[in-house]
Amino acid sequence: MKTIAVNLDVKKIDKTKLYVGKKGTYLDAVVFLKDEADEYGNHGFIVQSVTKEEREKGVKGEILGNVKILGQQEQPQKVDDDGLPF
Repeated sequence: MKTIAVNLDVKKIDKTKLYVGKKGTYLDAVVFLKDEADEYGNHGFIVQSVTKEEREKGVKGEILGNVKILGQQEQPQKVDDDGLPF
């Protein structure tokens, strides 16, 4: 499992894109991850989602902040009854 930290500038959120669900108020966003960290240690960024219609018109979501991969835990490999990996 990877641990990813997100740093958001909430002032950049388009409040009209917030919506109410059963358990709270939500915002759709997309995280873009790069293969290598940049000079600041960021591994990517998070963008506010746009609708399909907006994308087709060339509208891009506001960049809300950066993401960093903090660590990764190795998952134990599952084995079957013979002791062989799946």
